[in-house]
Amino acid sequence: MQIAVVSAPGEVELRETQRPSCSPDQLLVELSGCGLCTFDRRLFSGETPIYPTAAGHEPAGRVIEVGKAVAGLPGTPQLGDLVALDMRSRCGTCSACRRGRSAICLAPQSQDRADGLISIAGGLAEVIAVGADHAWVVGDIPTEHAAMAEPIACVAHSMRRGGFCPGDRVAVIGGGYMGRLHLAMAKAAGAASAGIVEVSEQRRAEARAGANWTAAPDEAREVGGASDVVFVTAGAPGTLELAIDLLAKGGSAVLYGAFPKDLAVRIGPGHMHHEETSIIGVHSHEPEDWRAAAGLLSSGVLAADLKALVTARFSLGQVIEGFRLADSEPVYRVIVGGA
Repeated sequence: MQIAVVSAPGEVELRETQRPSCSPDQLLVELSGCGLCTFDRRLFSGETPIYPTAAGHEPAGRVIEVGKAVAGLPGTPQLGDLVALDMRSRCGTCSACRRGRSAICLAPQSQDRADGLISIAGGLAEVIAVGADHAWVVGDIPTEHAAMAEPIACVAHSMRRGGFCPGDRVAVIGGGYMGRLHLAMAKAAGAASAGIVEVSEQRRAEARAGANWTAAPDEAREVGGASDVVFVTAGAPGTLELAIDLLAKGGSAVLYGAFPKDLAVRIGPGHMHHEETSIIGVHSHEPEDWRAAAGLLSSGVLAADLKALVTARFSLGQVIEGFRLADSEPVYRVIVGGA
């Protein structure tokens, strides 16, 4: 079978590798789509020089074989089911996992494969074997929507950790793919209002159909008012300070987007003390977030929002074109996979 390998900056090749077998507690899945995320783009651009890498951690596809130990087990995906795959490994034994915080599991997320590749999920392939507990049935939906389950699970984690409640006023800083997903999910979960703060006029315009308001950073407080939860999906200098400025008393600033490692920010603790505001970091997802993501996808409540966020779709044979587009243009999501 074929698997896509990022072999050097700007280089992606299809390699022949052995088709995986299905262990008793696993499923064999024929992949039909995988989203290219920021990490994949950084591999391709050379910002994250880890080669040769079997990338792709947002895959989805159809179950073509079920292991003997899980065949017919209630709740387990079965033959023919369309599933989204949770490719994050959780050791279950580290201090983070033992505290119930498996999103920040301390075990390495990459591994060396027998064929000489470094596996970081390896979802850009024809077939993959996964533990049955890492596959989630998503119903009869477009496969490109199923390939968005991982980022949806990340947003579910962000909202859960951020303490979002129905009726909250929400501001999302950043109008890119993850910002738009935060907007859509906050609206679907019952936000009283939800707006986008974005420097790009084009992205503000593209977000208006789903937002109660949109604003440039310097006018966000005036346009959107105070917010109970502010999700920072663009971790650029100045966005944390903006988030704190947008908070209502008792509000939470949720740091979803990655910030530059050397960035330092001065924050007045007295203000946080008197206003009872919180700053919360979030990263990745946990199994309960996948349950929420699968339910949202199956229900169809996000279908219109997800359709608007598919920038382009390519077959596995066109994987290099997908990477080039994701690296060269402002995109929402590029999906690669299938014939």
